[in-house]
Amino acid sequence: MVQTKEQLFRALSDAVVEMEEEKTVTISNAIIEAGIDAYEAIEKGLADGMNRAGQLYEEEEYFIPELLICSDAMYAGLDILKLHLKSNEAGIKNIVVIGVVEGDTHDIGKNLVKIMIETAGFEVIDLGRDIPPQDFVEKAKEVNAKIIALSTLMTTSMEGMREVVALLKKEKLQDRIKVIVGGGPISQGFANRIGADGYAANASDAAKLALKLIAGGVV
Repeated sequence: MVQTKEQLFRALSDAVVEMEEEKTVTISNAIIEAGIDAYEAIEKGLADGMNRAGQLYEEEEYFIPELLICSDAMYAGLDILKLHLKSNEAGIKNIVVIGVVEGDTHDIGKNLVKIMIETAGFEVIDLGRDIPPQDFVEKAKEVNAKIIALSTLMTTSMEGMREVVALLKKEKLQDRIKVIVGGGPISQGFANRIGADGYAANASDAAKLALKLIAGGVV
C-alpha cells in the first residue's frame, strides 16, 4: 500500500523517537524516491521526532543515552535528505554561534536546538556550556555569524544574556548579529526586556525563528 506524505512523515518521526536508525534511512530514501520535498520531511519528520524525544526527556521517560541514540537516527536520515535540499534552503554562509551562558552547565536543550538549527540548513558553531558573554560576541565577530543563540536553565545565569545584547550594542553590531534566547526560565517578556531579537520555547521554534531572522521577516 502506498503511504501518503503525512504517513511517511509520521513514520520518520516515529523511527527517530524509537531510536531505529536503519528504519530512518529506509523511510528517508522512500521519501526521496517519492519526490517529496526534503526540507518538509526534515521539519515534519526528523525535527518532529527529535522534539518528541526532547519532550520524553523532560518528562524523565528518556535520559541522555536515549536522546543520543535518537539523534544518531535523526542524523542518519538527515545525511540522506540534506543532499536534496534546494540551494536557497541550504543556508550557505548563514552561521549561528550557540552556547549555554556562563554559570550554567545544563546543555541538553542547547544540543537539541543545535540539531534543529543545523537541520534548517545553518552552519552551527557550538561553544558549549558555561560561556562568558564576551566569548559569544568575539566568536560571532570572528566567524561573521548572523545569529547568536543563547540558552540557560538557571535564573541565576539569565543576566549573561542581557550582557551579550549590551556588548553587541556597545560595538554597534546589533543590526548585523541577531540574538535569540531560550531555556526553562526564559520568556518572550524577558527577551523583550533585554533587547533580544527573539525567543523560542522549543528547539523547532528556534530553527523557525532563525530562518525568519535571516529572511528579514517579522519575529
